[in-house]
Parts: sequence; C-alpha cells; structure tokens
Amino acid sequence: MHARVSKDPLLKDSPALILVHGLVVSSRYMVPIAELLSAHYRVYVPDLPGFGKSGKPPHVLSLVELSNTLAAWMQEAGLERAAFLGNSFGCQIIADLSVRYPGRVERAVLQGPTMDPRGRTVLRQIGGFLLDMPREPLSLLAIEVLDYLSAGPVRSWRTFRYALDDRIEGKLPNMRVLTLVVRGSQDRIVSQRWAEEVTGLLPLGRLVVIPGAAHTANYGWPLEFAREVQAFLSDGGSA
Repeated sequence: MHARVSKDPLLKDSPALILVHGLVVSSRYMVPIAELLSAHYRVYVPDLPGFGKSGKPPHVLSLVELSNTLAAWMQEAGLERAAFLGNSFGCQIIADLSVRYPGRVERAVLQGPTMDPRGRTVLRQIGGFLLDMPREPLSLLAIEVLDYLSAGPVRSWRTFRYALDDRIEGKLPNMRVLTLVVRGSQDRIVSQRWAEEVTGLLPLGRLVVIPGAAHTANYGWPLEFAREVQAFLSDGGSA
C-alpha cells in the first residue's frame, strides 16, 4: 500500500491521524486537508488497495476486505491506535473498522458520510454526484477522472456496488468513540436530514455544517474543515 506521510520531526510524539479517501479516488484529493493538519498531527494518507499508487489485487476487494487491509497496514506501519478522518465512502470504511477493530480507532471524523438508506440506488447516487459536481472546484474533476482511469471501470463499478450494499446505519450505534459528522451546506449527495440521522445513531456523535461547502470539503474547503477538525481533536470532553 502506498501512503502519503507527514515528515515533521518535531511532531514525532504528536497524535496520529489517518485520512481515508472516498470511492474510486485516491489520496491525492486529500492533500489540501492533509497539508493543513500535518502542522499539528502525524498525518497518514494511504491509497486503498486497487486505487492510486497502491497495488491492484487480482480481485476487487469488498468493503470488509478494505477495512481488514487498512488494519493490517496500521500494524505494519507501527500504528496501534489513531484518529481517523474519512470522506464519503471512506466514512463507511471507518465505521466498519471502528466496529470490528475497536482498539484501533481513538476518534473519528465522518465528512459527507454515505450511504443514506433512502438514496441507496444507482440512479440516486449518480444523480446526487451530478448535482454536486458544479459546486466542487473544477480541478477536482481532473483528479477524479485520472483516478478512475487508474482504478479501471470494473474495479470502480464493483466497489461502488459494495458501497451500496453496506448498511452503515447498523454499524453507527456500535461506534463507541467520539465522532464528528461534517456536512457541507451545499452537499447534494449527503442531505441535512441524513447527516442528522447519522449523528443521532452515533453514541457519541456531534454535527457541524460548513457553510457553502459541497461534498468534498476536504478538497475544496480545507481551511474551514481543518478548523473544525482541530477543534474536535483537541477537545477532551464528551459528545
């Protein structure tokens, strides 16, 4: 597995933060938020197997297999525990990891978490993506196209189907860690209703909304997003 890792020697004893990318894309679109947070944390941004610069397994890994691989990668990287930040499909992986490997996850940030049970169809997800795209920075499209071509249509489609089949709503009540849910006010993939439902299902959930942001606040609105993440990770209180 390929990973982008912050290298500031002054932060060698700082908390570890792992960023998990979304569907089809790679760690590249996580770079803006990673660079901001690397001033305060040891930041790790892996490419999940099959995506970005990581190796391409002969079969398409399921969500559970991706979660298992992420836990194994942590072991190899010497990371016993870490805070996690995910966007979109990355939130589904973090939820699965938190439930099946509870000792690995200290805190979680779920930004634009999918999949809303009321929109769990191919047409609704594609429709939400198309409505969201005009609200995203134009440069994001180039990254998404290149990452899609790298992953290939078969891997992209099957991973999308795994995302649709995942029942995140059944896992959220078992996430026993402080969790911040973040939604962009202009997100057309994750509704305000669903963001509030996600927060309500979490035992220790909080919700913040970033005004004007779309689905990928990690890329298009990193300054605003970083402020929310830092405030959350530095707060020692409960939900």
